Amino acid sequence: MASGGGDGASALRKCLDVLRDARNDSEQFAALLLVTKAVRAGEVDSRTRRQIFDAIGFTFPNRLLLSSQPPAGCPQHTFQALGLTLLACFCTDPELAAHSQILNKIPTFNDILLSPCTPDTEPMVEDVYQCLSAVLATSRGPRELVTKGTVSALCQAYLSCSYGSERALALLLGLLAVAEAKCWQRDAPHLLAVLSKLSSDFLKSEDMTKFELCQVLPHFIPLSPPLTQDSQGSECLHRLYKGLANILGSKLSQSQRDPALKLAACLVQACGSEWIPADRAGSKFLALLVNLACVEVRLTLEEPEPLELEGKKEVVTACYVLMEMGIQECLREEKPLLEEVQKMQLMRIMEEAFGAVIFYLRQVKQEQLQDPFIFASVRILGAWMAEETASLKQEICQLLPFLVHYAKKLFQEGSPAASLPQPELGSTEGSGLPQDALRFLLPGFCHLTAEDRPRAILISEGAPALLCEYFLQQWQVLSSKPGSLLPLTSTEMSLQTLCGIFLNLVVTAPDLIRQEKSFSSLMDVLLKSLPLLLPQKDHLVLAANIATLGLLMARILATSAALQDSQPAKEFFRATTCLLSEAHTAQAEPGGDSLALAVSPTYLRVWDDIQELWFLGMQALASCVPLLPWLPQAILQAQWLPELSELLAHVTPASVHFELVAAFQAVLLELAKASEQCRDVILAHQGREWANLYGMAALEQCLSE
Repeated sequence: MASGGGDGASALRKCLDVLRDARNDSEQFAALLLVTKAVRAGEVDSRTRRQIFDAIGFTFPNRLLLSSQPPAGCPQHTFQALGLTLLACFCTDPELAAHSQILNKIPTFNDILLSPCTPDTEPMVEDVYQCLSAVLATSRGPRELVTKGTVSALCQAYLSCSYGSERALALLLGLLAVAEAKCWQRDAPHLLAVLSKLSSDFLKSEDMTKFELCQVLPHFIPLSPPLTQDSQGSECLHRLYKGLANILGSKLSQSQRDPALKLAACLVQACGSEWIPADRAGSKFLALLVNLACVEVRLTLEEPEPLELEGKKEVVTACYVLMEMGIQECLREEKPLLEEVQKMQLMRIMEEAFGAVIFYLRQVKQEQLQDPFIFASVRILGAWMAEETASLKQEICQLLPFLVHYAKKLFQEGSPAASLPQPELGSTEGSGLPQDALRFLLPGFCHLTAEDRPRAILISEGAPALLCEYFLQQWQVLSSKPGSLLPLTSTEMSLQTLCGIFLNLVVTAPDLIRQEKSFSSLMDVLLKSLPLLLPQKDHLVLAANIATLGLLMARILATSAALQDSQPAKEFFRATTCLLSEAHTAQAEPGGDSLALAVSPTYLRVWDDIQELWFLGMQALASCVPLLPWLPQAILQAQWLPELSELLAHVTPASVHFELVAAFQAVLLELAKASEQCRDVILAHQGREWANLYGMAALEQCLSE
């Protein structure tokens, strides 16, 4: 026995014997009173608890909860109180807490929390909280609590400030920690009411409560649905903004500033910068927030032995979130929150902070690579490299070997799971999962491969082969998902950025494409992927990237086996011809009967993204024609020549821009020179006439020979 001595243990054993052998309710009731008295006094250990359960099971507590008539001279809820005490006793055993008989009582627990509380019923409320806490700790518990309405009951118990309301808040925090999305889906109005009270208390408080609430509030700020879409949510956000502005505008100790920065980062993750008013005060607050984050990062990461203090990594990760917002706001042109002077100041301050991040990463040891904080540091540096290409160039070049090695290690260790949703920047959730560092480095690598020195470092460190592998893996992820993918996924965005990197390498390092075996594998995938992708018009930008990259690589790898009249090669060029040919159509000119050349409606919404790729693709297609003898016949089979001839013959020449004329002529000329059959088709569709009309002198001469 835990306590109570031998006499207590002996008495309890006698009570259990009575419970087993009782002949009537009064005998059972008398024994139960003694048992529950011992339970409340804490005089039972786990073995005795199990003995009590073995003696009475759930039958007695169930009967007690359903009994409406108390014994003579006893309070109204006597039986229910006894039943709850026994259930609370059983719930200290995790196996019993997960039992269906306990889970079925959740609605009863909720009702008790919502009932008026008197001094007589306070022990019942305590027992209910004990039961709910035990259920929450089980694997099935959180789901059962959410579906059976406990979130609503806890919110109401907290808002009513009834007995034990602080325990209601603690339970809500626990539930939100493990089932936030489900809680908000089911009980958004109640949770919003709690957030409203907490945010009001936060704004009004003038003592340490304010800083304590900084630690509670992040749990009540949902990533979805956005608080900005709801008037009550917007009011909460405004109170939080004002409260944080009061805090961060004051002189603070480290222990006071850290929770405030974490709360601000949480708001940024949930709402971006929308919670900050678009006025002068809001502008100053945003600049202050980013400034404080940068100072914190520098102070922490420039230390000889950084991050030794417990909890520092969480604070710095929160600062990374604020710095990322700073980058976005400094680049924002439409309705900017910051003035130009503020932007320039912040960019200088952020440059110093990113210098500290680079300094820290250069000290990272091999055994530290699994630390989620390293991932967060690489991720935020990737965000800076993506946008700020001129700053810290030398330092970033020196760090590139580490970045490639780190990304490669994570990719190889977690390749099958690299497509898993990545946790938010400020989150430690999912830190045990393989993480996709490459995804965040790709935009920066795209800028760097356009420049000689960083490109040479990336090539020497084996980045091209790694990126080819990553492309194959990401394509597998994308193509394994059935149907159309909307909205644009991070996988698709990564594939587009990879195409940009490879296009840089094709143009600046063609020998690498010839010599590196992984580019042959990439070519094979490009040949097979475009025909699958093209029918899904939601993927037009990715299709244009893949088509253009494939054409430019085909020009370099024209002698490879994959491009020698193979079925995949034919299907790729047929799909490419289709992609290029469908970009333009004839449309009636406003206020007239004539037709004008225009971008096709399907292409119009993404034309800004693919216009340059289209011209590059036309140029590459023209240069492939003399290198691939079978190509003119494939283009003939696609029926592009008759369609293009008809289009040019019917539209007004003035509507065809000279760059388009040049692009069309380049392809038509190569086809006419390479294939007599192509030449005949062009001539049969008045090719000589419209070549003259459009000033296509080289084509006109070729057709006249």
